[in-house]
Amino acid sequence: MDFEAFVSDIRRHSWTVYGAEVYEDGVLTHSFGDTDDNLYDIYSVTKTILSFAVAIATDEEKFDLNRSILYYLPNERLEGMSDEQKEVFGRISIYRFLTMSVGDLPFRPEGDSYLDFALNCKISAPDEKIFNYSNISAYLVGVALTEALGRDLGAFIEERIFAPLGIDRYEYSRCPEGYFYGASGAKLTVNELSRLGLLLYNRGVYEGKRILSERYVDEATSVQQMNREGGYGYFIWKYQDGFSINGKWGQKCYVLPDRKIMVSFLAHLEEDSQLLRESMERHILGIG
Repeated sequence: MDFEAFVSDIRRHSWTVYGAEVYEDGVLTHSFGDTDDNLYDIYSVTKTILSFAVAIATDEEKFDLNRSILYYLPNERLEGMSDEQKEVFGRISIYRFLTMSVGDLPFRPEGDSYLDFALNCKISAPDEKIFNYSNISAYLVGVALTEALGRDLGAFIEERIFAPLGIDRYEYSRCPEGYFYGASGAKLTVNELSRLGLLLYNRGVYEGKRILSERYVDEATSVQQMNREGGYGYFIWKYQDGFSINGKWGQKCYVLPDRKIMVSFLAHLEEDSQLLRESMERHILGIG
């Protein structure tokens, strides 16, 4: 491993990388930049946090991935749906949304009611599992989970995920109707991102305390839906012989349990994030 060469690439290319950390066998061995002081956008890493909340709820038998998304939504919302839309959405399980395997959904919800927008989306083949990356899928899972828990999902995440991980500074957003927006909109430090990764690396345990079940972590980090990137789990991506937590513009946590290595960084690279990944692979993982 040549961490300094990785840092040199960051500086030479003037990539906007706020901070980076490398863990070997669960221990922090290398760091660069601002890893603890400031919060940065994590974009779709928010989906993985939502997946953790799903894990806890399913482990406690409060949420069933095999049920239709409509099972958990408020009755007044269902009354506003056409019979055709009810029939279509009634055939799609939570699992399908969790694994991004619902075709035709637009990328993001819009308007004053994200829920109405989502439930009015036309889905031509509801029974066909097609990888389709959409913030609407994550949003609907978050709304359904909120209703299943009978409490605010943001507060649930603060209590059951952030607090056990020692995360006490964070930001997250809500939709216009007040639901936790589980698709994006959160902010963490680099080190807090690493704690999310360590929880998965240790199969649901952080600093000796179990937060998620091994069963859920194993399912979430394995390929549930194939795609051109190599596969997708429960709001977690397949990567090499491990998996990764991804945001859209260079927010990454690569977890490789078999190699006993984990790499986290927060950046803002709208065009060069692939080059940053390639540098990481070459200098830290020794591949490419």
